[in-house]
Amino acid sequence: MKGMILLITPSVRGQECAQAIQAATGQPTHAAPTLQEAGSKLREQEYLAVVIDQFLLEAEPDDSDQMLQHLGTAIPLYVNFAISGVERVVREIRTALSRRQREEEVARRSAQQAMWSELKESVTALLLSCDLALSVPGVPLPAADKLRAMHDLACQIRERLGVSA
Repeated sequence: MKGMILLITPSVRGQECAQAIQAATGQPTHAAPTLQEAGSKLREQEYLAVVIDQFLLEAEPDDSDQMLQHLGTAIPLYVNFAISGVERVVREIRTALSRRQREEEVARRSAQQAMWSELKESVTALLLSCDLALSVPGVPLPAADKLRAMHDLACQIRERLGVSA
């Protein structure tokens, strides 16, 4: 999973925490000491996760609402830096990234399954249409050859999709 992480905290340990996050996750990590700077970064870049100091949300509710509007698809993580150590923050980020990866995989498989189902129905309808057209008396030989070629192609597609005969 590629992306960047944005850490938003006025804490003096912010840069240290950003470096620890980058080292632990392998994801480039940017630090922003204010919500305004974070909003600018969010408008410029797409982030995988945004770690937000809860202190800022409570101290600056208007700025936090504006910043949250620019999250896009980033995972928001709310952390109380007053009581959370760097190790805990890193652990929470890893957990959130793993959860996001699992959710994306489930969504991908679900979309793939839906697509296969639709394709299988279309291939079955195509095979049935070819069979019906070939059973019509007096079909000219060139047309019958084309119908058989279409039927063979549909059979190949069916095999690739894993549809039983």
